[in-house]
Amino acid sequence: MKVHLRQIPADGLHLEGEEDCPLNDLAGEGVVCAGPLRYTLDVGVSEGALWANGSLAQPVELRCVSCLELFVHTIEVPAFAVHTELGGPETIDLGPMVREDLLLNLPAHPHCDQHGGLVCRAAEILPVPDTKIEEARKPDWSALDKLDL
Repeated sequence: MKVHLRQIPADGLHLEGEEDCPLNDLAGEGVVCAGPLRYTLDVGVSEGALWANGSLAQPVELRCVSCLELFVHTIEVPAFAVHTELGGPETIDLGPMVREDLLLNLPAHPHCDQHGGLVCRAAEILPVPDTKIEEARKPDWSALDKLDL
């Protein structure tokens, strides 16, 4: 995502659209792009620096850590913000900064039922602890009662 500085008016520029997924090289890590990157950004130049803020959304296909099924998750960055000093070229590439924010918002342990849209098969297979048994069990403090303080 490159921004040409001479195309930015004094009051800023609003950018909205789609681009190719910047995470294509993560397929070996289990992160596969499921669509284009959608962005809405406001960009401007102020006192020798470029600023940009807005939102990003990137759909990716992940594997659930519980049931090992593939599911589509949208990485959302609602408060993307960049401020970088201008030092030379007329074109600034926001791609590395966008990629960094997407990676920071990628879930470390993805669950297919994280957002409530799906029901994880692992939850159906694993037994649910019986709360009645847990409540009936009395706490055993006898070992602590024998301590001589």
